[in-house]
Amino acid sequence: MVPLDNNPADRSLRAVVLGRKNFQGSRSERGTRVAALFYSLIASCSVIGVEPAAYLREAVRRAVSGDRLPFLPSDFKANTQH
Repeated sequence: MVPLDNNPADRSLRAVVLGRKNFQGSRSERGTRVAALFYSLIASCSVIGVEPAAYLREAVRRAVSGDRLPFLPSDFKANTQH
């Protein structure tokens, strides 16, 4: 049942590779870590069916308001389901 190619994995990394090429890579280790964090959060949103922009807006709102509790895409999904 194992596929003969890894096309789905290659396609999922395409945006990351094109972004790195277009933006000339990260200029610092911190920049690389921040980019990895955002890629991970956005990919997690996509996997569980959460709109990444809505999640990021709420995460920023919470950070600005001083809420220091972890806020992952799965938390956002649980809070927005009725």
